[in-house]
Amino acid sequence: MSLRSASHRLASVAKWQLNATLAQNQTTAKRFGMALVAGASTSRRSLNIASRPSDLVGNTPLIDLNKILVNHGVDVSNGTRLVGKLESLGPCSSVKDRIGRSMIDDAEEKGLIIPGKTTLVEPTSGNTGIALAFIARERGYRCILTMPETMSIERRMMLLSLGCEVVLTPKETAVPGALAKAHEILDELGPGNGYMLQQFENEANPKVHRETTGPEIWRDTDGSVDIFVSGIGTGGTISGVSQYIKGSEKYNMPPLKPELKTVAVEPREQMLITEAKGGVRGDNQGPHRIQGMGAGLVPKILDLDVIDEVIPVNSDDAQTMASELWMIGLPVGVSAGAIVNAAVQVCARPESAGKMAVAVIPSFGERYFTHPMFDSIKAKAEGLAKQPLPEPFDNTEYGFATPRG
Repeated sequence: MSLRSASHRLASVAKWQLNATLAQNQTTAKRFGMALVAGASTSRRSLNIASRPSDLVGNTPLIDLNKILVNHGVDVSNGTRLVGKLESLGPCSSVKDRIGRSMIDDAEEKGLIIPGKTTLVEPTSGNTGIALAFIARERGYRCILTMPETMSIERRMMLLSLGCEVVLTPKETAVPGALAKAHEILDELGPGNGYMLQQFENEANPKVHRETTGPEIWRDTDGSVDIFVSGIGTGGTISGVSQYIKGSEKYNMPPLKPELKTVAVEPREQMLITEAKGGVRGDNQGPHRIQGMGAGLVPKILDLDVIDEVIPVNSDDAQTMASELWMIGLPVGVSAGAIVNAAVQVCARPESAGKMAVAVIPSFGERYFTHPMFDSIKAKAEGLAKQPLPEPFDNTEYGFATPRG
């Protein structure tokens, strides 16, 4: 694709984002009885202040991860580069912030949901639920979320703190069990009272990645991205980003770089995407510890055609890599560990020499402190003991046996 065409597409995206922001500001102004006048206050620099939390979604930064490549013996002197797309820096700290806003915006625009009347019901592995929860709270919706019992206590606490109702389902049934429970709740609410956004089927999911995430990666790498590595949760991120960069006739997306290599990552313990692409599932298929991917189904919105390779990563390797990322000062969840593990494998290949890989960092690590990967850290933290203070403090006043401890 020509530079002129690429520039035109980026300009179109920027125009869409500007129009969306103006529309949001008009809505906010009406809500508070104010009026926005075109061209007003042009005599001074405009203030960069978001009007509501969901306006902070998107425009996450990229970060260089070559230190990880070097630590794994990958030669970076030839220009090979690994960068992370820090979706962990969204307002509620995950890539799902994007689809939470997109799906609710879309349903509101279509008149399918009404604040204060409609109850949102959704099966979720956690982060989509948090995204829906903060926007539901922002806009006045009741929100009921179903999720497998394996989801971390931190995620549950986030949801409850945002006013959501949480319903846990058996871990053995994964997301399909949570989906069945959500349908039951929807039926109990009665016709017209509840609405399921259906993240695994909702076209507003990949759409937001075609309109925002993909353009951001293209813009911030100056079109230099050669390899895109993403986990498969709902399939929205990998589908939308790849459709934007590779091009898609279905969505009227002319190709920017059709040769982009798209790598999907899934748990080795649950190789459904591998199977869907014609591969063979491995042994010991079942529950895994990589929260946020491997939902136990092949999502309807997943565009299998854009995927060039599927790399399965086992839970132990994902945890190890997540710990390595923490050790370079980047707090991430175990799904980021799986994705970066796969990205390192790809970057280590001779055919990747001199190429740039972008790996999605889906969520922030503090949300996973009760995950097994933190068991030893938790034990160490709980085993810490207070230390005596120097003179002139009398440490007997603080529970020590002698003045000096």
